[in-house]
Amino acid sequence: MRTITLKDVSKTFYDKSRKLTPVLAIKDFNLRVEDGESVVLLGPSGCGKTTLLRLIAGLEQPDRGEIFYNNVPLDEIPIEERGIGMVFQNYVLIPHWESRKTVGFFLRLRDREEEVPAHVNTVANITGVDIESLMGRFPRHLSGGEKQRVSIARAFARDLELLLFDEPFANLDAKFRAQARVELKRLIQEFKVTLLYVTHDQVEAMSVADRIVVINAGRIIQSGPYHKLHDDPDSLFVAEFLGTPTINAFWGRVSDGEWDGSYLGRAALPQYRPNGSEVIVGLRPEHISVCDKERGIPATIDRVIPFYAEKYALLEVWLRKRRWRIQVPLGERFQPGETVHCQLDWSRALFFDAESGDRIR
Repeated sequence: MRTITLKDVSKTFYDKSRKLTPVLAIKDFNLRVEDGESVVLLGPSGCGKTTLLRLIAGLEQPDRGEIFYNNVPLDEIPIEERGIGMVFQNYVLIPHWESRKTVGFFLRLRDREEEVPAHVNTVANITGVDIESLMGRFPRHLSGGEKQRVSIARAFARDLELLLFDEPFANLDAKFRAQARVELKRLIQEFKVTLLYVTHDQVEAMSVADRIVVINAGRIIQSGPYHKLHDDPDSLFVAEFLGTPTINAFWGRVSDGEWDGSYLGRAALPQYRPNGSEVIVGLRPEHISVCDKERGIPATIDRVIPFYAEKYALLEVWLRKRRWRIQVPLGERFQPGETVHCQLDWSRALFFDAESGDRIR
């Protein structure tokens, strides 16, 4: 296994379509991944996740900063000794190679091709999937899910210390994606490797991560286990990015030391802010309930969205051009156009500075 350390790493690309305009992909990035740790890089498209993975793999060179494997600079380690397995979103299979040749590529280079059947059998036993049946087929004869299984088997069929995944299941349908996550988790538990996994899918992040690193605009915004990021975000960005359904964000001003959301009510602030300061309150849909007329804020239902597997319905409601979402039990009946009364659980409210987006604690 390996530790991975990034110190003050920056990377800029140049956009040829805009007369070589510089595009800053990674900015002063610092990260340490411990031996055997599974770290997920989570963030929106274009935030720098894939660039980071390519830098760590040695496929790109940083403009500034250093990358270390086990405290040794990456560029001092020969490529063949880095022990990297990488799985790409688009599979990267050689069209005219049978799967067995693809899986055995690393071992064949080292005159160890006879080990391929044992590796395939190990992967099959761990995942519970018969991939031996895929070994004699070309990529054009494989489904998307089968191609990805071959790609993952290739990554594990080597002397592996570091495993890199770049949105490996993004092109697969939801049913196979869920199954593939289970298979991957079994492999990670069996093969004690250091894992870096890039995704924008929160469910994937939760299923494989010891630690999640939230990235935006080439910088780390916050890192930690999922429940910590979800329940205790440092910024409005993290609060809005994590969680399904999305958190409600209510704008207001400070008045007499309290948050004042006009007809939404008032709430005590966790920290002093000057009168007139703009503050955003975050409340997740499960922290707003439908109540009786005397205690609630009236709102009109715009949409009712059932989530059958999760056994709840999401009400999208509005009042005076403000819109928010409420999570209710699936069995309760609501109709668009109906007026409901909402009660906000202020004890679960999160407060953010409207200008910086930073959490007010």
